[in-house]
Amino acid sequence: MKPTSVTNRIRALRSAHGEMTQAELADRVGVTRQTLIAIEQSRYSPSLEVAFKIARVFGAPLDDVFQYPVSPEEQP
Repeated sequence: MKPTSVTNRIRALRSAHGEMTQAELADRVGVTRQTLIAIEQSRYSPSLEVAFKIARVFGAPLDDVFQYPVSPEEQP
């Protein structure tokens, strides 16, 4: 499986929220722990719906949780 360009701060956010486990977050979001692990390790990009659910669990804006690199064509 090819890694995705989307990166995230899920591990840091789980830690900041009382050492939330991957299983706890997966349960709250409605995905399997294996899916959450793949997302957290940037091996899989979540659907937009799942990305919003993850951000909502942490009470954070989507772009505080997930980042996508800016291509040279997009730079001002």
